[in-house]
Amino acid sequence: MTVTPYERVIRDNLAAAFARLPSELQPSTGGVWDGEQLAFRAFGHDCRASAGEIALSGVRRMDPIGILVSLYLRHALPVPMEMDPFRSFKDFQGSMPYQGAFSANSERVLAPHVARMRQTAGPIKEAFDGSSGGMGDFSLILRPLPKIALLYACYLADEEFPAAVTILFSANARSFMPLDGLADVAEYTSKEIIRLAGR
Repeated sequence: MTVTPYERVIRDNLAAAFARLPSELQPSTGGVWDGEQLAFRAFGHDCRASAGEIALSGVRRMDPIGILVSLYLRHALPVPMEMDPFRSFKDFQGSMPYQGAFSANSERVLAPHVARMRQTAGPIKEAFDGSSGGMGDFSLILRPLPKIALLYACYLADEEFPAAVTILFSANARSFMPLDGLADVAEYTSKEIIRLAGR
């Protein structure tokens, strides 16, 4: 069977992640051991990760989501998540090359869905172990991964301005994910929000 590029990257990341002591991997990722699998919530789904694979809601993932979860498992440090102060993506050192894609793929893509996001805020927050924030016309604090939180500050359209969304990251999100991975975490969280808002 041919190994896809995604599968190769995921396998490499999982090999590095599960080479860590179980006593380190659990507190680093915020997961809970269930036999030989690490269990946690990821991108709005129940996730099970082992040295051989990643599954979300029981479905094996050999795709960009699988890569992001494997990167998290590999890079998460054994430190607590710090929520405040939330930071914009541009505040992270080295983010300049990614800013255009981040804005287009994570923020602007949500603009047509803001009103629906407000109507479906409850299910979105429930999927992402989230809560309400205090910014914009309304805001959502979501956790696509146990130690990475994103604040979605949402602005409804009015007579002067179109709808818009600004995404902020928990203060030490870089302790758990490489910078390019963080941009992708926001992008795929936004895609899942659109899916949930469209139900």
